[in-house]
Formats: sequence, C-alpha cells, structure tokens
Amino acid sequence: MLKVKIINRSSNPLPRYQTPLSAGMDLCANLSEPVVLQPFERRLIPTGLFIELPACYEAQIRPRSGLALKKGLTVLNTPGTIDADYRGEIGVILVNLSQEPVTIEHGERICQMVIARHEQAQLEEVAVLTDTERGAGGFGHTGSRS
Repeated sequence: MLKVKIINRSSNPLPRYQTPLSAGMDLCANLSEPVVLQPFERRLIPTGLFIELPACYEAQIRPRSGLALKKGLTVLNTPGTIDADYRGEIGVILVNLSQEPVTIEHGERICQMVIARHEQAQLEEVAVLTDTERGAGGFGHTGSRS
C-alpha cells in the first residue's frame, strides 16, 4: 500500500476510505463558522490538510455525487490536481449550482480525494502523425451514424 505523509491542522479526523473498495477518501471542511454559498457562488473551502506525495503521484480532488445531487454543490475545477511538490493546504473550490443558498458546516464531507500514479511525457515534435480510422473526428463523432 502506498504511504502518503499528511499533516492535519483541523479538528476533523484524517480522511479515510468509506468502503474497502472505495477509490477516493472524503475530505472535510475546516471552518471556524458555517459558510453560506449563494446560487452560482464559488468559494475556496479550507480542509486543514497538507500532504507530501511521492514522485509520479498526484491527488485528484473530485465532487461527491451525493452533494451534487442533493444540494447542487460540485468542485469547480474537476478534477483538481495536487502535484507531488505542493506543500500548501488543500483547498477545495466549491460552487453552488442550485437555485437555493447552501450552508457548508465545519466537518462536512465536501469532496473526495483520489491518489493516482501518473507519467511525465517527453514531447517529440514531428511534421506528420500516423493515420487512424477515426482521424480528426471528435466531439461526439464516434457516436454518429453514417
């Protein structure tokens, strides 16, 4: 199992997987008082968490489906990426896409964090790319019928 160093400067418990096969750990809001998000308002919500990821790993910040369905809250830059060399506090950009104000309480689970391995690519500039059946078709191209 991958080990990730973490500092918890909140009064919330450490993030954890909710089930044995969960991909993401829930992160909680670290607030001194509740935050009210008006419709279409966005706000950076602190977590009080600081992590140290190994090289070639990232932490992805993703919405929680229950918050999106029940309250209209989602993570604005989904997925947000935390790079292995970042040492600042994890903040979550939440947006209220509902028609009503939504209150976020201290300790509320606001997003999930997925730790994922990645590669860095070395780009090789060329004049021509290999042809494929799809070619330049995109933006729904594979779902169209001829």
